[in-house]
Amino acid sequence: MNAAELARSAYASTKSTILTDRGTEYAVFSRITQNIKAASIRGSTGFPALVAALHENRKLWSILANDVADEENGLPEQLRARIFYLAEFTDFQTQKILAGEAAADALVDINTSVMRGLRNISEAVS
Repeated sequence: MNAAELARSAYASTKSTILTDRGTEYAVFSRITQNIKAASIRGSTGFPALVAALHENRKLWSILANDVADEENGLPEQLRARIFYLAEFTDFQTQKILAGEAAADALVDINTSVMRGLRNISEAVS
């Protein structure tokens, strides 16, 4: 790199993305969902990656379940109950996937629906 390129890169405008809480949640859901999809497509050769992605997904849903179980959570009670139910379903479905009794499609669909909701909420707030 020559001096002109160094100067240009040093003084170029820096753009950093500031994520909201919803934006962060969306990004986590997106990353995990993409990992589940990618591993699923690979079939049996992708099983170790699928296990890792399912573990991350299970951790995410466990965090959400704990959050909505807190009485001080500000979400409406009905929404909290739905999120808790989805966390339970995700855990059950994950067990079936790991046992070879189900595909990961349902989990991808659930995560994608949550991502749509997060996107719509953040667009409404903006």
